[in-house]
Amino acid sequence: MDGVGIGKKDYEYNPFFKYGFKTFSEIFGAIPSLEEQRLKGDNAYLFPVDASMGVPEIPLSGTGQTAIFCGVNASKIVGHHFGPYPHSKLIPILKEKNIFYEFKKRRQKVSFVNAYPKQFFQYVNSGRRRLSVTTLSCLMSGIKLNKIEELRRGKALAADIDNIHFVTKMNYKLPVLTPLKAAQRLLKIAGENHLTVFEIFHTDHLGHGRAPEYLEHTIKVLDDFLFSTAKGLTSNMTLIVCSDHGNFEDLSIKMHTLNPALGMVFGKHAKEISKKIKKLYHIKPAIMEMYG
Repeated sequence: MDGVGIGKKDYEYNPFFKYGFKTFSEIFGAIPSLEEQRLKGDNAYLFPVDASMGVPEIPLSGTGQTAIFCGVNASKIVGHHFGPYPHSKLIPILKEKNIFYEFKKRRQKVSFVNAYPKQFFQYVNSGRRRLSVTTLSCLMSGIKLNKIEELRRGKALAADIDNIHFVTKMNYKLPVLTPLKAAQRLLKIAGENHLTVFEIFHTDHLGHGRAPEYLEHTIKVLDDFLFSTAKGLTSNMTLIVCSDHGNFEDLSIKMHTLNPALGMVFGKHAKEISKKIKKLYHIKPAIMEMYG
């Protein structure tokens, strides 16, 4: 989830407190805040993740996401935080160390669930490569990027979970999914793979003040989706929820924050993984260690 941190207990500017969030309140018994950063539920753990990684100033997506995907302190490598796209110094590292590539080297099945509109593929085919860490990692590792057709056939998900942006802003003829249906779809796809990745970026957009009319809708859909996914895990599944920096948790400003990024783990291996992840670059090795 792009741009989700642990913020102040603020009922005006922290949307988790303002609107409520049952994934927090029902699974962990409380909403996380700077005063209460670690929470535990039934085989579920919530914890802060250091997004600054020893580099001062505001964390950014390019270095933060590279740290998550590659298990390296990307901000230290570049010398500062950088984003939203990966710095040129990070491209060779992304090519050799991104988690998709690592899984494929081991001949394990990987899926990136997000679907993209026609305009995205036109952009990529034009040769321009100002792409996010996730999509660039896919392209460099031979991971299939889903089109609207896969979304229509139930083989992918939209980044907004319910398809509402594709329907209302791009005029695609798609059903608006319930969060439960989207969660069931994700779990079905995950059951066919060793690693399944789904990226939600509208949280960061809202944190930057874009499309505020979707705020209450987005947080409700996100909450129901996360809750249904966590509750629907099979006994051999682990769900890791992570972010690259803070933003969404403080709507009083339209920029990233210095708050810790939100980390959550549910299901099998949850306790062990929650102990291993303290900084963004701990996420990839924690995942890889599950597979020996």
